[in-house]
Amino acid sequence: MILWFTLVQVSVAAIAGVLCIVLGLAGRRPSDLSVGALALVELLLIAQIAMALIAPAVGNPPTGSLLEFWVYLVSAALLPPAAVFWALLERSRWSTVILGIAALAVAIMVWRMHAIWTVQVA
Repeated sequence: MILWFTLVQVSVAAIAGVLCIVLGLAGRRPSDLSVGALALVELLLIAQIAMALIAPAVGNPPTGSLLEFWVYLVSAALLPPAAVFWALLERSRWSTVILGIAALAVAIMVWRMHAIWTVQVA
């Protein structure tokens, strides 16, 4: 993984998470803003999948468990669509909070993926 891209992903996911939680606690239902924030998080995760496929071929192999990394990556990529599906199904203020929690979970998972890719010592 590339550090600057990891930092961008974590920052965007954290900002999206805080935004959605604040909007939800303020009583706002899911809107283009909250769903769009999660869409941006998902777009960055799709880019990360492409980079993870290419990185080992160009000399940036993971130092940790490749299986653990991919489980984290696939799980993180499934969270935003699942949260948006729930938010559009329920359409309450709490579903906006769920969008925020999903985005914060993605931020934590991306940071863990970076640790798996770069910091493992065996």
